[in-house]
Amino acid sequence: MSLMISVSGIRGVVGESLTPKNLTAFAMSFAAWTIRRNHEKKARIVIGRDTRPTGRAISDLVSNTLLLCGIDVIDLGIATTPTVEIAVAAEQADGGLIITASHNPVAWNALKMLNHLGEFLSAEEVDELLDIAEKEQFVTARWDSIGAVRYNNQYDNYHIEEVLQLPCIDPASIAKERFKVLVDCVEGAGSSIVPGLCERLGIETVVQVACGGTGLFPRNPEPIEENLSGTIATLRESGCDFALIVDPDVDRLALLCEDGTLFGEEYTLVACADFYLKHKPGPVANNLSSSRALRDIANRYGVACYSAKVGEANVSALMKEKAVVIGGEGNGGVILPELHYGRDALVGIALIVQAFTLWRRENNHGTLSQFRHQFPDYFMSKQKIVLDKADRESLEKIFANIALHYHTAEINTLDGLKLDFSDSWVHLRPSNTEPIVRIYAEAPSKAQAEALANELKLEIETRSCGSDKHE
Repeated sequence: MSLMISVSGIRGVVGESLTPKNLTAFAMSFAAWTIRRNHEKKARIVIGRDTRPTGRAISDLVSNTLLLCGIDVIDLGIATTPTVEIAVAAEQADGGLIITASHNPVAWNALKMLNHLGEFLSAEEVDELLDIAEKEQFVTARWDSIGAVRYNNQYDNYHIEEVLQLPCIDPASIAKERFKVLVDCVEGAGSSIVPGLCERLGIETVVQVACGGTGLFPRNPEPIEENLSGTIATLRESGCDFALIVDPDVDRLALLCEDGTLFGEEYTLVACADFYLKHKPGPVANNLSSSRALRDIANRYGVACYSAKVGEANVSALMKEKAVVIGGEGNGGVILPELHYGRDALVGIALIVQAFTLWRRENNHGTLSQFRHQFPDYFMSKQKIVLDKADRESLEKIFANIALHYHTAEINTLDGLKLDFSDSWVHLRPSNTEPIVRIYAEAPSKAQAEALANELKLEIETRSCGSDKHE
């Protein structure tokens, strides 16, 4: 397993691809990159981590490396990814590092790198950092110039307060609904802050599942249907009105309806956008692998809908370029520029709960499953295929041949290959975080979506075996 390097940072299996050597090298490279951009004062970097068992050791290694490079460190301890992003801006720091592998299994960990705005590095900035790493253009401090570390565990409260201060959020109205809500934090960084937010929002009863913060994930931590059978069973037994589920670093939000059905991770952003546009009209944005439902919502409000390459940094850049008021990705990631340019499950929770509250007032206190039916209905199939190194290197040719075969579709090669048909689409792209090709297909029915995804999966498998029969 090789080290994965992208605008999201570096990611790998601890002890295999992610080692003390490359962690130190990237920490030193990030320090040097930060110092280059900061000539007037001593550089400061905010660090935080999720709850994985390897997190503290990696955080200590990274922190000490930064100190020896002459960087001052603000250590938040266990903190969500969006909390660290907010802290970088609040502290007017020069960058941030988050020790988390997000939805990957517990054996993985990563360094997510943020600039002085608390946002992921651009592709160009990553190239600068990689050049420093390759040439080992590191900067180390004299014995009397090493950095100092300051610990700060107050940013959970700060983050919650920032969410509650959004003009469209009204905890008093939420409290009147006397909600009973299940919260599943998969023992990750949200184990304290998510229940805390729910209580401050006015949710009367919070039933906590996997909120001990142990970092030992009781299931695959990615909040998708195939991993949530246990949570679904618990919800049905609990009598809760709905469930809120986050990934280990709390930048993705999934919901379960009262009957155990999935609200749909694609519809987290859709529902948030529909609510928010009532308060602040303007363009919206998602990525190329996200549902057409957001475009339909945009059409309702007469605003534009833009699509970027997959990846938070790419979506954020497009949002800035187009003055987008709300955006995100179809994996349950919501970005609200009014607060910050990062995917933030806490923002998503506040917007969803407020939207549901207002809808219930006008719809006889209906259920979340009924609320879900007010949005356009599409069905998505998300699959993946593991290819060996040779096949991954020939993906460009494989995609080109597939595009020729499906010449009647609208072709988009901005990010892998997307084929847009009249009533469906399929997107093929290499993952930024795993050695796989992701296959996302959407259609008016689940059967159609799965058939389309399987068809393109077979096309990739056939062509990766060197067959020309479909060309």
